Amino acid sequence: MLYLINRSFKLIFKFIIFILIASIIVGLAISIIFPIAYKNEIYKYSMENELDPFLVAAIINVESKYDKDAISNKDARGLMQIGLQTGNWGADVLAIEGFDSNKLYDPEINIRIGTWYLKQLKSEFNNDMNLVLAAYNAGSGNVSKWLKDESYSKDGNTLSKIPFKETDEYLDKVKFNQKVYSTIYKHYMEKPDTSNGFYTDVIILLRTYLSNLIKSLRKGGYLEI
Repeated sequence: MLYLINRSFKLIFKFIIFILIASIIVGLAISIIFPIAYKNEIYKYSMENELDPFLVAAIINVESKYDKDAISNKDARGLMQIGLQTGNWGADVLAIEGFDSNKLYDPEINIRIGTWYLKQLKSEFNNDMNLVLAAYNAGSGNVSKWLKDESYSKDGNTLSKIPFKETDEYLDKVKFNQKVYSTIYKHYMEKPDTSNGFYTDVIILLRTYLSNLIKSLRKGGYLEI
């Protein structure tokens, strides 16, 4: 009888340890794939520009994976990948003193201009977020042109088809990320964030390591995806 009781306790203890380890692994995976940082700035400027903060968080993840020093092959910079022309325009309207292109690497300035720009696109495209996201990715000029083309728009107000594959996929990615962020960070967004630097450095380091590991495995023929 005592043997059975001891065995039961051991099994329960092992089960608890297993659950704890599994929870840590799942939590780490979520943090790597769907990180959240700069919440103070995201929430503040989302509210100022009448945006869903989870949408902004999603855009940052899709655009830069929360790397504040990210730069694209088209020279878009920072968390929300702001182009130089948009950056200068936003800085001028928002009266950001001493602005130059390198200021786009500053998380607060980048998020401030990025959310302001999203608000301009909302106004231009009558709050249609599909059009807003398409314009954010492909440019408002392209979206306006597509709306005038019956091949892409039946009514001149919405898009039935997006000719750019990258932009079509971009919408799906952002909307999926937005659903994830609004689910897992539902009660977390408004809480003060005090660990931006260390947190994002660790996440970016882990992402880079895993990305390089996957590339090495593919190159060696050990992984096929």
